[in-house]
Amino acid sequence: MLLRDNVYELIRSDILACVLAPGEQLREQDMAAQYETSRQPIRDALLRLEREHLVTVAPRQGYQVNPISLADAQDLFRFRLALEPACATEAIERADDATLADLDRYRTLPKGQAFTEYNREFHSSMARASGNNRMSIVACDLIAQADRLVRVSVDAIKGRDPAALVAEHCAIIDLLQRRDVRATRKLLKAHISQAEKRVITALSRSAIRS
Repeated sequence: MLLRDNVYELIRSDILACVLAPGEQLREQDMAAQYETSRQPIRDALLRLEREHLVTVAPRQGYQVNPISLADAQDLFRFRLALEPACATEAIERADDATLADLDRYRTLPKGQAFTEYNREFHSSMARASGNNRMSIVACDLIAQADRLVRVSVDAIKGRDPAALVAEHCAIIDLLQRRDVRATRKLLKAHISQAEKRVITALSRSAIRS
């Protein structure tokens, strides 16, 4: 990968993991030192991230990591509600048995792995199982951006036993492997809707309403 792509991926990852916090002010010079590069790759990366609505570029003022608003969170989850069931449908109709069987690795939460990472990998793998490259790329990007919502809404999942959510994933996998389109879509929509409710409940305490 070119240096500018490496820098872009690093900054994007840090934004989604909230290492660079929502609302944080960014300066090219400081970031160049932090990521051990020149200012031009930093500038190029930030302009790309602006197009993804993760950063706001203010002429002569610098940059800011976009705050998370209730409206943006709702838009993201509504998009997932439309896209992920479509990916699951194509996976059922097009994927071979081996591809669907490979989802069995998500029936348990690996010891030491954060739930957010496991959750992202499960939903992304299900999207890729569709075999529809364009649709899965968009779905995986939405799923990654949802990580940011979960990380800033710690109160919504604090103390929650992840076993219940892993069990929901197991039920989705069962339906996918049985190739039951209707039941898979119904359960997946309910699963995403519940995630949206948890995040919105937490964000409503502090998010910018826009």
